[in-house]
Amino acid sequence: MSMIDDVRRVIADTLNLSEDKIDENSSSETIDAWDSLAQVNLMMAIEQTFDLELEVEDFMKLNSVSAIAGFIEANS
Repeated sequence: MSMIDDVRRVIADTLNLSEDKIDENSSSETIDAWDSLAQVNLMMAIEQTFDLELEVEDFMKLNSVSAIAGFIEANS
């Protein structure tokens, strides 16, 4: 399983969406359920799932599947 697939799964689980509705180009702009509260929940899920500690500045930058996957790969 690729990092993109792992991130898609976490986003789908966190936002209660079907994983097939999320692809590597999906973002907070293309998914209605991905609002500011969902962003906080998603960042907590990312921290737990991938054993990372995110800074507040990271929250704003990590607003797409590809951005999250790239961040995890660079910081794991």
